[in-house]
Amino acid sequence: MDIIETIKDQIAKNTVLLYMKGAPNAPQCGFSAKASQALMACGEKFAYVDILQNPEIRANLPKYANWPTFPQLWVDGELVGGSDIIVEMHANGELQKLVKEAVERNTTA
Repeated sequence: MDIIETIKDQIAKNTVLLYMKGAPNAPQCGFSAKASQALMACGEKFAYVDILQNPEIRANLPKYANWPTFPQLWVDGELVGGSDIIVEMHANGELQKLVKEAVERNTTA
Protein backbone atom coordinates (compact mmCIF):
# COMPACT_ATOMS: atom_id res chain seq x y z
CA MET A 1 0.00 0.00 0.00
CA ASP A 2 1.46 3.36 -0.93
CA ILE A 3 1.56 6.15 1.63
CA ILE A 4 -1.43 8.08 0.23
CA GLU A 5 -3.53 4.90 0.43
CA THR A 6 -2.32 4.42 4.03
CA ILE A 7 -3.38 7.97 4.90
CA LYS A 8 -6.80 7.51 3.24
CA ASP A 9 -7.23 4.23 5.13
CA GLN A 10 -6.35 5.83 8.50
CA ILE A 11 -8.80 8.67 7.90
CA ALA A 12 -11.56 6.29 6.78
CA LYS A 13 -11.14 3.88 9.71
CA ASN A 14 -11.00 6.48 12.50
CA THR A 15 -13.98 8.72 13.23
CA VAL A 16 -11.76 11.20 15.10
CA LEU A 17 -8.09 11.25 14.10
CA LEU A 18 -5.35 13.64 15.13
CA TYR A 19 -2.08 13.76 13.21
CA MET A 20 0.34 15.27 15.69
CA LYS A 21 3.93 15.47 16.87
CA GLY A 22 4.25 12.97 19.71
CA ALA A 23 1.37 11.37 21.59
CA PRO A 24 -1.55 12.96 23.47
CA ASN A 25 0.07 12.14 26.82
CA ALA A 26 3.54 13.17 25.57
CA PRO A 27 3.21 15.83 22.85
CA GLN A 28 6.42 16.97 21.20
CA CYS A 29 5.39 20.53 20.35
CA GLY A 30 3.20 23.22 21.85
CA PHE A 31 0.67 23.18 19.02
CA SER A 32 0.20 19.42 19.30
CA ALA A 33 -0.11 19.80 23.09
CA LYS A 34 -2.89 22.40 22.78
CA ALA A 35 -4.74 20.40 20.13
CA SER A 36 -4.59 17.10 22.01
CA GLN A 37 -5.62 18.74 25.31
CA ALA A 38 -8.66 20.33 23.64
CA LEU A 39 -9.58 17.00 22.06
CA MET A 40 -9.11 15.05 25.31
CA ALA A 41 -11.36 17.57 27.07
CA CYS A 42 -14.19 16.49 24.73
CA GLY A 43 -14.31 13.19 26.64
CA GLU A 44 -14.46 10.90 23.59
CA LYS A 45 -11.90 8.39 22.39
CA PHE A 46 -9.83 9.46 19.41
CA ALA A 47 -7.03 7.99 17.36
CA TYR A 48 -3.73 9.70 16.72
CA VAL A 49 -0.73 9.26 14.48
CA ASP A 50 2.68 10.45 15.66
CA ILE A 51 4.12 12.00 12.51
CA LEU A 52 7.59 12.07 14.08
CA GLN A 53 7.51 8.26 14.03
CA ASN A 54 6.04 8.24 10.50
CA PRO A 55 8.22 10.45 8.27
CA GLU A 56 6.44 9.36 5.07
CA ILE A 57 3.10 10.50 6.49
CA ARG A 58 4.72 13.72 7.70
CA ALA A 59 6.03 14.38 4.19
CA ASN A 60 2.89 13.41 2.25
CA LEU A 61 -0.13 14.35 4.40
CA PRO A 62 0.24 18.12 3.82
CA LYS A 63 0.00 17.52 0.05
CA TYR A 64 -2.96 15.16 0.40
CA ALA A 65 -4.81 17.45 2.83
CA ASN A 66 -3.77 20.70 1.15
CA TRP A 67 -2.94 21.84 4.70
CA PRO A 68 0.75 22.60 5.34
CA THR A 69 1.06 22.29 9.11
CA PHE A 70 0.60 19.88 12.01
CA PRO A 71 -1.38 18.99 14.00
CA GLN A 72 -4.29 18.12 11.72
CA LEU A 73 -7.65 17.02 13.07
CA TRP A 74 -9.89 14.83 10.89
CA VAL A 75 -13.48 14.07 11.89
CA ASP A 76 -15.70 11.79 9.82
CA GLY A 77 -13.19 11.85 6.97
CA GLU A 78 -13.09 15.64 6.78
CA LEU A 79 -10.20 17.91 7.70
CA VAL A 80 -11.29 20.19 10.54
CA GLY A 81 -8.05 22.15 10.79
CA GLY A 82 -4.97 22.77 12.86
CA SER A 83 -4.19 23.84 16.39
CA ASP A 84 -5.64 27.36 16.28
CA ILE A 85 -8.92 26.15 14.80
CA ILE A 86 -9.13 23.24 17.27
CA VAL A 87 -8.51 25.49 20.27
CA GLU A 88 -10.99 28.12 19.04
CA MET A 89 -13.66 25.47 18.40
CA HIS A 90 -13.07 24.03 21.86
CA ALA A 91 -13.39 27.46 23.47
CA ASN A 92 -16.77 28.14 21.84
CA GLY A 93 -18.15 24.62 22.33
CA GLU A 94 -18.16 23.61 18.66
CA LEU A 95 -15.44 20.96 19.02
CA GLN A 96 -17.25 19.02 21.74
CA LYS A 97 -20.46 19.03 19.67
CA LEU A 98 -18.69 17.98 16.46
CA VAL A 99 -16.77 15.15 18.12
CA LYS A 100 -19.70 13.87 20.20
CA GLU A 101 -22.06 13.81 17.22
CA ALA A 102 -19.48 12.08 14.99
CA VAL A 103 -18.78 9.40 17.61
CA GLU A 104 -22.51 8.83 18.21
CA ARG A 105 -23.19 8.54 14.46
CA ASN A 106 -20.43 5.99 14.05
CA THR A 107 -21.21 3.86 17.11
CA THR A 108 -24.90 3.47 16.34
CA ALA A 109 -24.41 2.90 12.61
